Amino acid sequence: MARIRAAEWETETYWNVRIARYLDCELHPQHALMPRVIYVASVGGCLVGFIAGHLTRRHACDGELEWINVIPERRGSGIASELLRHLAAWFVEQKASRICVDVDPANSAAQRFYKRHGAEDLKPHWLIWKDINVVLGA
Repeated sequence: MARIRAAEWETETYWNVRIARYLDCELHPQHALMPRVIYVASVGGCLVGFIAGHLTRRHACDGELEWINVIPERRGSGIASELLRHLAAWFVEQKASRICVDVDPANSAAQRFYKRHGAEDLKPHWLIWKDINVVLGA
């Protein structure tokens, strides 16, 4: 996971520590609550993507999508959408429906991806699913 994150920003060492501390509940994004989850996608035994999220109270939301990454060679294959559906189902199991995600406004690909899956503008750098069930088609 660290290698995938580091391909876009920071170093693999940085992400190894950050991801481990996040999963061990030692790294706390603002207003984060303890329940956290990471789902991974693999093809032929090789990690090709992952998504992470947690419960929160940030921006009056119930949950937050922390990270989603898919290796460049697998983008556009549906892996990111499938990962998002898994995370959405986890949020629903946690009784969390209002989900936010921090997205750089200049990242037009991410903006399009989230909006295609029902997210709306919340404020600069933030999108929201008012009801994450929309990702599941409910």
